Amino acid sequence: MSVTLQDVANAAGVSVSVASRSLNGRAREYRISEATEKTVKKTAAKLGFRPSQVARSLRLKRSGLVGVVVPDLSNPFFASIAREVTLATEHDGYSVIVADSRETTANEEKLIEQLLGRQIEALVVCPVGRQHEHLTAIDASGLPVVLVDRGFAKSKLVQVTSDHRCGAQRATELLLEHGHRSIGVLQGLPGTLPNDQRIEGLRDALAKHDLQLDSSMIAGHSFSEHSGYESAKQLLSMHPNITAFFAFSTPNALGALRVISEKGLRVPNDLSIVTFDDIPFADFMNVPLTTIAQDVPALGRTAAELIIQQLRSGKRPRTKKHSMNVQLVNRDSICEAGR
Repeated sequence: MSVTLQDVANAAGVSVSVASRSLNGRAREYRISEATEKTVKKTAAKLGFRPSQVARSLRLKRSGLVGVVVPDLSNPFFASIAREVTLATEHDGYSVIVADSRETTANEEKLIEQLLGRQIEALVVCPVGRQHEHLTAIDASGLPVVLVDRGFAKSKLVQVTSDHRCGAQRATELLLEHGHRSIGVLQGLPGTLPNDQRIEGLRDALAKHDLQLDSSMIAGHSFSEHSGYESAKQLLSMHPNITAFFAFSTPNALGALRVISEKGLRVPNDLSIVTFDDIPFADFMNVPLTTIAQDVPALGRTAAELIIQQLRSGKRPRTKKHSMNVQLVNRDSICEAGR
């Protein structure tokens, strides 16, 4: 015989409504104490209670689902953001559906339509980052939408991003301090906020040294290993005097490292390299990478908190744009130019 919600309530010594709200992630909303919530959850687990998601959705007129769309799940940065959002929203009783847009707006729009068909209650998107009209329309319909990482400068959507410009400036200044003047730039997806702000940060740092940005020293079409590989080959062919690379993502850097190895060169003795995104294995490579670390846990948690806040209050946050600090992690991939 299956265990019912009434059985859980009786065993925990609470009413059915308290048991239901504790298990549905609505304890705080109804001022149920954390101790009571924990007791109910432990009792439910002990009894093997499994609520019917369909019945609960019909009863509460809510699905308990949050959609998360990222551009590339093979990129550890985006996978980590999806994980952080999942952990934070699950803590409040929501289930998460994660989808990969494969870096195209068409796929992004298609996936979002599919998620809307699943009756999601909110949407977290790391957008491809070139168009936002479809996202603005969804937000205007009343569904909570939060953008992560790739926001839009002129959009009124709620967005959580890193200080890309500051990070790029610090990375460039570090290379300049080591005497590098011929710096190859392995960019990500042009036209996106992170990419364009990193270009601006690069330009800021060069200007402080009375240097101008040479557009022929910039190559790349995505934040992928393939783009990093092809771009590094192209730049070294065009500018054999390059002494350092600034990669706009760790996958870009990995592609460049392959080119450097194929040419029989060494990092940092022959070529220095600095990259954005401090993904877990950056510290465990043959030459640990110097990086600009984004606070991925903070990005994911903040996005989730903004979603939960909207779901509880039914109101949009007053502050639409949230910027997370970045940190320079200095390791072993940079040395003095010409050493």
